[in-house]
Amino acid sequence: MKPLAKPVEELPREQLPHHEDPRCVPVRRLLQTVGSKWCSLVVAHLEYEPRRFSDLKRSIGGVTQKSLTATLRELEKNGLVNRVVTPSIPPRVDYSLTPLGRTLLVPLKALTNWAIENEAAVSSARERFERENGPD
Repeated sequence: MKPLAKPVEELPREQLPHHEDPRCVPVRRLLQTVGSKWCSLVVAHLEYEPRRFSDLKRSIGGVTQKSLTATLRELEKNGLVNRVVTPSIPPRVDYSLTPLGRTLLVPLKALTNWAIENEAAVSSARERFERENGPD
């Protein structure tokens, strides 16, 4: 797949990719992973040190074993998380961010900050929408 020659923000409006554009497929796939419910929390909890599964589950809170397993597997598949098994009884499994995973911290923190800074405005917009259109 041919990458975009220029960053999207530099493309003229008529050259922006459309949904069927093959260049959009990898973007959609990756956003499906990094935009998942638990991804940002897992990445944030791995920022400073490797963590064991049970430690991650406990520190994140509210995540099921199945969801955490699926999230870690997807992050590992995309090269964002390393899984290291240390042979012992029981085996020790540690998760850590890869160098690529570390680069995800910057946009995730920016998005988190944006969400916190704009929470009141978004909440007001939702309330206004529901008043005018009814609840979902």
